[in-house]
Amino acid sequence: MQALHNLLMDDTSAPALKWLGRVAYEPTWRAMQDFTSQRDAQTRDQVWFLEHDPVFTLGMNGKPEHVLAAGDIPVINIDRGGQVTYHGPGQLVVYPLLDLRRHKLGVRELVMALELAVINTVATWHIQASARRDAPGVYVDGKKLASIGLRIRRGCCYHGLAFNVAMDLTPFNRINPCGYQGLQVTDLSQLGVITTLEQLSKQFTQHLFDALRIRSPATWD
Repeated sequence: MQALHNLLMDDTSAPALKWLGRVAYEPTWRAMQDFTSQRDAQTRDQVWFLEHDPVFTLGMNGKPEHVLAAGDIPVINIDRGGQVTYHGPGQLVVYPLLDLRRHKLGVRELVMALELAVINTVATWHIQASARRDAPGVYVDGKKLASIGLRIRRGCCYHGLAFNVAMDLTPFNRINPCGYQGLQVTDLSQLGVITTLEQLSKQFTQHLFDALRIRSPATWD
């Protein structure tokens, strides 16, 4: 986890892209909080790409009864919006650490940009996906492919997007995903797409920056 404590801050206008690999949830969450608390108007934005060890996370207004049978998977109460979701290996997690005031972005605009980036990414494989205003995220044939949960502090955001790629989906049966009883989930592998998290990160990144209308960095750190 040392890499999480060495993330650079500078005044470069394009966000820094960071591939962190597979990391534990709580230290990563604390690192996001620390970054957001310590940043100022000159701090360079960052976008972190990673996957987590198995964990259920319950948002600030989350209802414990939506965790049906956690079993051996830890449940962590966290400071994002939304209900309960699952993170695990084979899921691409994207944490945009952005100064929303700098980019003149509202929260709804950010959510829509994250959704649109997923929709446009999977469209390259001729998969038709859509968003729902009443339940943020991206869906294919009624099954949830990607979830979104954010926290805004001092005009800056953290937490972000969980994009199911090639994972064991059975832990979702232990919860009401995002607070919806019976909601089914899917991933890219079930939709016939074989890719790695790192390859998908690079494809997704350009769609994300297009949707945000933010200049994309030329390289990854």
